Amino acid sequence: MKEDKKKKSVDWLRKRFRLVVLNDETFEERFSFKLTMGGLIILIGATTMVMTFLVISLVAFTSLREYIPGYGDVNMRRQLISLSVKVDSLENSQQAKDWYIQNLGNVLNGKLETQSGKQIKDTSINYKDINIRPSYQDSMMRNEIERQDKFTLNLSDKPKSMQSISSFFFFSPVAGRVTNSFNLTQAHYGVDIVGKENEIIKSTLDGTVVFSGWSSTDGYVIQVQHSNNLMSIYKHNSDLTKAVGDYVKAGEPIAIIGNSGEVSFGMHLHFELWYNGNPINPQDYIVF
Repeated sequence: MKEDKKKKSVDWLRKRFRLVVLNDETFEERFSFKLTMGGLIILIGATTMVMTFLVISLVAFTSLREYIPGYGDVNMRRQLISLSVKVDSLENSQQAKDWYIQNLGNVLNGKLETQSGKQIKDTSINYKDINIRPSYQDSMMRNEIERQDKFTLNLSDKPKSMQSISSFFFFSPVAGRVTNSFNLTQAHYGVDIVGKENEIIKSTLDGTVVFSGWSSTDGYVIQVQHSNNLMSIYKHNSDLTKAVGDYVKAGEPIAIIGNSGEVSFGMHLHFELWYNGNPINPQDYIVF
């Protein structure tokens, strides 16, 4: 029975048909062609695959894909990401302002939070069993070091109270957008900050002006020497408001933003930080 059904199916697929197109009035034969059911199925399948490929290609490589629900434009996604970053920045700035106003109000109203002078003793530790007496080796080493330091005249052996620059509060020299970051491999020892015309350049820290003049490549340049062997440099200014030897405070105007010098191609400030004679990345310490 199964072989008979299989044979009938094969015969049905191989059975030939003729498709004839006739003139309705004269019954004249226009054209005709022979086909089988198997060939018809293959023809329909191939046509369906070709049409599917054409439709997918048309949607994938043309602007029609923008009309598909849930598919967004690439530029729109970039704009959404940029707007999201700006909203986050505005939110953080607003929170900082709210905290500042709240703390300022507490100070003015005398509502200062003070910590209790009483320390809570940890009862889980038995302090009587702790041996705090120095060992014999430790006592001998301390006596030897004290005898060496008692008559030494070398000032370099004394501990230095150098404060790390990471604890400094750097004042932003100008508000703007960083277009070129710090890069040692390209010999770019600072950051380029684009600002508005006639924007005031401020000193990032307290210090003394050690150079204030003109350079053919960098235009009007001013250098300020700070404590802890730290120096800040401001290039491509349009005008300088401080002279050599002037003492400036953090946030005090020292120059006007400009486009001076042969290597300048727009209104911006080239700002550098040098620590112990080596350039450092200003973006590690300052938010422009």
